[in-house]
Amino acid sequence: MAKSIAIVAGSYHRELVEKMVEKAKSVASENNLIVEEISWVPGSMEVPLQIKRLFLRESIEGAAVLGIIENGETKHGLVMGQAVISSLVDLQLASMKPIGFGIIGPGAKPEHLEDRLIPYAENAILALSAMLSN
Repeated sequence: MAKSIAIVAGSYHRELVEKMVEKAKSVASENNLIVEEISWVPGSMEVPLQIKRLFLRESIEGAAVLGIIENGETKHGLVMGQAVISSLVDLQLASMKPIGFGIIGPGAKPEHLEDRLIPYAENAILALSAMLSN
């Protein structure tokens, strides 16, 4: 039976992240997952709250998160990335619903983004699919 999921995407680098979303939808379909909702948020920092909102729906059995935390001049991205990842782990444990992680970075440099878009999106869905079948 197909499982229903959500995709939460950071819109800060929307043109690039749209490529990730398209790949994630394709891989989800290939793995018998129904994308019930695609939710765009301003950036990676807003992802955990949106996941928590979506996980209040019984119909959504898991989610994939997609986005980019680029390299900056300060440690802001690193600190934010650690906070986001920690929050997502906590949400998985509290809800018992898996989250496939497809956020590139923190510390991503512009020249590294294009090569990572498709693999990160694909691996987020494949991890989610594996956890939903366990």
